[in-house]
Amino acid sequence: MRWEQLVEFAAKTDVGFRRHNNEDACVALLANDEEVWRHRGHLFVVADGMGGHAVGELASKIATDTLPQTFFKTREGDAIRAMRSALEDANRTIHARGSQNRDFQRMGTTCTALALCEKGAVIGHVGDSRVYRVRRDRIDQLTFDHSLQWELERRGRLRPEDIALQEHRNVITRSLGPEREVEIDTEGPFPVFPDDVFVACSDGLTAHVKEGEIATIVRDLPPKSASRMLVHLANLRGGTDNCTVIVVRIGPLPGNAPPPVVAPSAQRPTLSWKWLLWFWLFGVGLVTGTTLTLFHRLTPGLILFGASAVGGILLSLAAWRESHQIRTASDDDLTQPQDTVPYRSYVARPVKELLDELAGLGVELRRTAEEDGWRVDWNSYNSAVQRAREALAAKRKSLALREYGKAIDALMSAVQMPGRAAAEAETPGKP
Repeated sequence: MRWEQLVEFAAKTDVGFRRHNNEDACVALLANDEEVWRHRGHLFVVADGMGGHAVGELASKIATDTLPQTFFKTREGDAIRAMRSALEDANRTIHARGSQNRDFQRMGTTCTALALCEKGAVIGHVGDSRVYRVRRDRIDQLTFDHSLQWELERRGRLRPEDIALQEHRNVITRSLGPEREVEIDTEGPFPVFPDDVFVACSDGLTAHVKEGEIATIVRDLPPKSASRMLVHLANLRGGTDNCTVIVVRIGPLPGNAPPPVVAPSAQRPTLSWKWLLWFWLFGVGLVTGTTLTLFHRLTPGLILFGASAVGGILLSLAAWRESHQIRTASDDDLTQPQDTVPYRSYVARPVKELLDELAGLGVELRRTAEEDGWRVDWNSYNSAVQRAREALAAKRKSLALREYGKAIDALMSAVQMPGRAAAEAETPGKP
C-alpha cells in the first residue's frame, strides 16, 4: 500500500430495535502525515461493550479512547507490536476502572482494530467483532471469533454448519476488561490491493446479514451508502442488537507507481542438507565402533564409538541452536506482507437476488409506513424507486442497488423509537 492512495471510509453505529442504549463504539483515524502513516498507518476500531446498563457502554468508550492514543504514541517496534501494546493498555485501563467501583466489576468489551500501513493490513482483536476483506467477488474473514462455538470447532467438537444451531452461539471466551491480563490475537500484515474493501463490524451486523451480502453491498456501493444499507438490513431483519460497521475502500495507485506484486508465500527456512550428512557420518561411526567392540577390537572400537557419540551430541546442540535462530529470525521478520490464509472465505451474493429481496422489503416497509403514518419524504422515496427500476431495466445492477438503498434509507430515516436519535451515530470520512 502507498501513502498516496486515496482511502475512503464511513462508520455507522446504531442502537437497533431491541436495545435501549448503544454499547457499541467505533473510531476511524487517518494518519495526518506520511511519517505517521509509515510507522503506524490509518486506524479503524470497533468495540462491543458488555455488562448491562451503562457499564458496557463505558467499557467500549474506554477502549476506543485508549487504544488509538497508545497505538500512535508508541514509537518502538512495528505496527503489530504497537497494536498489541495498545490492546494491552486498553485492557489494563478498563480493568482498573472496573476495580474501582462495585457496579463496574467484570465490565468488558470486544475490540477489533485494523491498521492500514506501508506493510499492509495489520489487525489486533479480542472477542467476536470481525474484520473482513472484500476483493472482487470474494470476502475473507481475517479474524478468529473468540467464542465458545469457534473454540469447539477448532478442537473438532463442532462442525462449522452446526454453529448457527447452537443456543448459546454468542458466548465469547475473551474480552477486554474482566481480567488483569488477556490473550490478544494479531493478524497480518495482509497485502492490500487497489479497490480492496475492508469491513470492521460488531456481531449486531453478522447476526442478521450474511457474508455474501456484505460482500455485494460494499463492493458495489461507496462506503457511506454501504454502511447505511448494512445497518438498515440488520434492523429490518430484527435489529436484535446494537450494530456498528466501518467500511474502508482502498483507492487506485498513483500513476507513476508500479502495480503491486505479491510473491508466493515463502516457506520457513530450515537447516541445510549438510547437517544431515554430518549426522549420517556420526551414525556410521557409532555403528562401526559398536561392531569393532563386538569383534573384540576394544581399543579402536571404544575410541570410535566415544568420538562419534560426543560428536553427535555436540552436533545436535549446534543444530538445535541454529534451528532456534532460524525460527526466531523468521518469527520476527515482519518487514514484508505475508499472504496469510483467512479463517473463512465466501462468495458474494448475486446482485439480482439481493435486489429482489430489497424490493420486497421496500414494499413491506412502505405499507407499514403508510399504515402507521410515518413522516417519510415520499418524493425522495418514489424518485429513488423509479431510478432503481430504470437502472434494472438497463441491466445496471450496481446503480439499481444504490437507488434501492436510497429508497430504504428514506423509509428508515422516518422510524421513530425512544432513544434512537441519541443512540444512532454516523461518521462519514475521507482523506
